[in-house]
Formats: sequence, C-alpha cells, structure tokens
Amino acid sequence: MLYFLKLGGSLITQKARAYTARRKTLARLAAEVAAAQRENPELQLVLGHGSGSFGHVAAQKHGTRHGVQGAAQWAGFTEVWRQARALDQIVLDAFQQTGLPVMAFPASAACIANQGKVEQWHITPIRRALQSGLIPVIYGDVIFDTQMGGTILSTEELFMHLARELAPQRILLAGNEPGVWADYPQRQRLVQTLTHQTYQHYSQNVGGSWAVDVTGGMAKKVESMLRICAEVPGLQALIFSGNQEQAVYRALLGESPGTIIFKD
Repeated sequence: MLYFLKLGGSLITQKARAYTARRKTLARLAAEVAAAQRENPELQLVLGHGSGSFGHVAAQKHGTRHGVQGAAQWAGFTEVWRQARALDQIVLDAFQQTGLPVMAFPASAACIANQGKVEQWHITPIRRALQSGLIPVIYGDVIFDTQMGGTILSTEELFMHLARELAPQRILLAGNEPGVWADYPQRQRLVQTLTHQTYQHYSQNVGGSWAVDVTGGMAKKVESMLRICAEVPGLQALIFSGNQEQAVYRALLGESPGTIIFKD
C-alpha cells in the first residue's frame, strides 16, 4: 500500500511570517506518521512538504516561478533553493526524532522541466528507497527548465509526475483548511466529495491562498488532483486539515477527515 502525504507550507510554517517554522506542529505530525506506520507496517509512504514562508517569500521577491534569466534572477534562484532546502532540513530533523527512516530526494538535483512541466526525472533512487523500507521526502523546489531557464515546481506538481510512475492508492494533502470550502472566503460550507462534474459547480468559490503562494493556492491544488485522479486508476486524493490532532494519523489509516477527490 503506497500513500503520498504532503504537509502544506501553511501548516508547517507561519506563512505570513518569513522563514518561521512551526516546530511543535512538525513534531506532532511526525509522531502521528510514526504511529500510523506502527499500526500498519505495510504502509509505504512518499512524504512531501510545501515551502511556506521559506521558499514562497524568496520566490515572490525574484519572480522565479515565471522564468530565470540574467545574473540577478539566477542569484534569486539559488536563494529560493537555499530557503526551501533549509525548511526541508527542519522537516527531516523532526521526522528523524521519531525514528522514521526519512531521506531527501530534492527534485532540483534530478529533474528537468520544459515550460514549467516535468520533462525528465530519474526516479529509480526513489523506487529503491521505497523497496528498502525508507521514506523518500520531496518538496516544492527550483527546477532547471529547457525553455524558461529555471522555474519552481510545487509539491503537487511533483506528486502528479510520481503518481503516474508509482501509482499510489491515495494522495493526502494536509494543510490549514479542513477541506475545500464551497463558499471561500466565508468558510461556512465544506464540500464532502469532488469530481470533475461536481467541481464545475464550486469552481468560482474555491479560492486561492490568503498568504503568499506563488504556485496557485487551493484552486490549483484541487484542479491538479482532479487531473491525476482521472489518470491513475483507483486513485483518491484527500484535502484536509493537519491542525486537527490525529487527522494525519487517521488519513494514513484510510479514513477521510476532509474533502475526497476522485474520478467521476
């Protein structure tokens, strides 16, 4: 059984405060993942996380998502890389404290994009890590791009490519929101399930992100999950709040404390 779990940048950082990790939250989330793996030793996991107030702040400053040309923008490219990597180390440290065998596989070192989409990614090391009982960790990262010079790919975009190759059963996106709101920003009505057909009804009200997010916010997440669920047979995605204690644990054990996305 293979699940992908993303810890959103807004969940693990103070997204409105630059370069500030929520370390107590990370420690709790790592403990929940460890407990789920003890409960179900057959569970394989690819862990991803957003960049939150680390990578997104630097990325907005330099416009890295939209292409990289010239010395100043390449200096910005390395700043975004450095900040995203700094947060990744904080995440790794939190998970290693629980004894989980996490290992980082930064896409910037192995992936090439073309017009902001993955063109090449040698993922055999990730496959071998899973076969060896390890937990590969990826994150939103700077990527060299054959047309744009450089760009940024979000964790969801990287998950989509990996899902086509690895065919997980579930993609779990843990953020601040308890699911997809039918009436964002009022936040009065949660959507229980979403498919391509039902999304047409809600798409005008899903919304983006209240803090800095250069990769698209909630609407982008929902649309990317709808696409990949249509491509990978049997795949379900779940958008839920990781702020609710035990929600990540429950989701890893098959429960659905949020909005479920699946093919019509």
